[in-house]
Amino acid sequence: MWQEVGGVRVELVALACQTPCVAVHPGGICAPPTLQRLGAVLLDHDAELQDQLRCRLQEGLQQPQHVDVCVLKHHGPVPAPLVLLLPPRHDAQIQCSDIPAGITEKSNPLTRNIDRASADCIVRTLQACDAQMFQEQTEASHQKLLSDQVVKTLMEVAKRVELILKDPQDSLVVLSGCGTSGRLAFLMATSFNRELRKLNRSLVYSYIIAGGDRALLSSQEAPEDDPKSGTLSLKKVCEGKKQVLFIGISCGLSAPFVAGQLDFCLQHPEVYTPVVLGFNPAHQAKDEPIPGCTFTFHSVVQRMQELSKSQVAFLINPTVGPEAISGSSRMKGGSATKILLDVVLSAAHAAAFTNTPVTYEGILQHMRAYDKTLDITYAQTEGITALVEAAGRSLRCGSHVCYLGWGSLAVLGLIDASECDPTFGADYEDVRGFMSGGYRNLSNNEGPLTSLGPQFCISHEDFLRSVLPYLSDQDTILLIFTRSDDVTEVAKLARRVREKTSNLHAVYHHTDGDTAAAEQGDISNLCLSTLNVTWPTPASRSFLLMQWELSTKLLLNAVSTGAHILKGKVYRNHMIDVQVTNSKLYRRATRLLQKLSGHPESKCEEALLRAIYRVDKLTLDITSSDMTAHTLTARKRTKVVPLALVVLLTGCALSEAESHLDQQPIVREAVEAWLS
Repeated sequence: MWQEVGGVRVELVALACQTPCVAVHPGGICAPPTLQRLGAVLLDHDAELQDQLRCRLQEGLQQPQHVDVCVLKHHGPVPAPLVLLLPPRHDAQIQCSDIPAGITEKSNPLTRNIDRASADCIVRTLQACDAQMFQEQTEASHQKLLSDQVVKTLMEVAKRVELILKDPQDSLVVLSGCGTSGRLAFLMATSFNRELRKLNRSLVYSYIIAGGDRALLSSQEAPEDDPKSGTLSLKKVCEGKKQVLFIGISCGLSAPFVAGQLDFCLQHPEVYTPVVLGFNPAHQAKDEPIPGCTFTFHSVVQRMQELSKSQVAFLINPTVGPEAISGSSRMKGGSATKILLDVVLSAAHAAAFTNTPVTYEGILQHMRAYDKTLDITYAQTEGITALVEAAGRSLRCGSHVCYLGWGSLAVLGLIDASECDPTFGADYEDVRGFMSGGYRNLSNNEGPLTSLGPQFCISHEDFLRSVLPYLSDQDTILLIFTRSDDVTEVAKLARRVREKTSNLHAVYHHTDGDTAAAEQGDISNLCLSTLNVTWPTPASRSFLLMQWELSTKLLLNAVSTGAHILKGKVYRNHMIDVQVTNSKLYRRATRLLQKLSGHPESKCEEALLRAIYRVDKLTLDITSSDMTAHTLTARKRTKVVPLALVVLLTGCALSEAESHLDQQPIVREAVEAWLS
């Protein structure tokens, strides 16, 4: 029986208890007990759940064969609950296979309304997502960080590193990745080489990042798709070496750059021992063909799985749950990467230099200590919320956020800032990082990169020269330092900043009984807010620094993510303004459009191409071009995905969609204006 309900034509259907059903309830929050007993699912304008339920309904119902699911916009009293089916909006039904399989690309149920959340709610939600990293493995779940097999694999890899540390002649440990993974490879390699330098030992760590050192500070997405470039860079770094432990980092087990390196290692087992680090189950490794290659990431992982039985290759792939912002592996993926590498490399150093053997219990204890790091960090929820609010105000009014850091915490500021462009479509000036000592203290392979442009000017002197003169109270400045840094220098810079803006904040890591309290008090008096993060006295200073680094990463991720959410750069929990500059992001954009619009993949890809090429009708030249050509063109465009989404939802011409987005730049509100 067809009825008009809230302006929507629906068919009310009586379903048997065992049949999958969809319920719409005005509360939209929790199912009434009667519906819970029926196994009903409540939707709150949630596209991913809709896709999943279409699949369930198609499997469970004989008629109709094509079904659609919607959430009613209530305009007055509506009976509750309603069980309904709608005729399909489109000719093609969405198949279960259209929903992305990889955990790292899924939507996190905890954050599905994060785009509507207050700053405080954003921070608490991010805390809940980060806590998922340390969830225990259940019988039905994939292996987790603390799972038995993960700990055992970490032990074996640590022992391989230990052997190289004890006999470094012609040996090397190479850490490699793309984007955030490559930046963390850089951080870990330079940090542990610094420890070796203090011990007057041979340096054994090297890093590779797709796109070279410029990718440390800016988005260089295209090289991620080039496996040959990955192989060539690995050969260059390892020239003349006889024993190499290679750790390839790819959170989604998807980067062709890393797949090429792993394949090369597998072809030369006499020199290379490959380790792959990621956060999807092995069967979810990307199985798309790689142009010019006979392998996929999936096939490489399959070979490594077989070889891991004889410990000539290793897989470290615990799951940490979907990201808070869908697909944003800079967050939990990056944090878990740092935790795992910290644990492996520190255990190897302790075994090589302090006669502390690598043990199962030692690895597990070190991992659990990082769970405490999360607790100590998020005990500062009120202070983090203040930072998110300040940064959000700055971005909303077109102003800027600057991180002024010291030591390795400054590197984490540089990393966080560099990620805002590909994640949120931000300009490099929106969020910037600066480091005391600049390139002198960065220790990157290629040295100073300032000749590449202002985006690569990273010292405090660069900040004083090119940013400070133009500051106003709309800009947010964040000092990031520890008790180990020169607090007098921090105070001096704080005074300079305070002359131009009152919107100054600080994050200060210290231990109980800190002796620099007086100077720190002076800095706090200059700041609108200060996060004093107090840590218990540790067994070793190096572990304390690792905790400070992870804590700072979590804080800065929360600030930049929360600020961009408040600016409107997130739709539900999706990066709606994501750049489309390589194959991974192109596929992600297509899936996102499919999820949010309900249209089939072919129509979504057509809308995406129209937005990339800024045309209403695709030409033969466009449709016959490959994905590389599309992503090259997309690099010159802005708001590609929002434009495509508006076109899909409204059927309007591209020029109309552009005009509407120009008038309403906050993507979520622009989309909702079209829907209303």
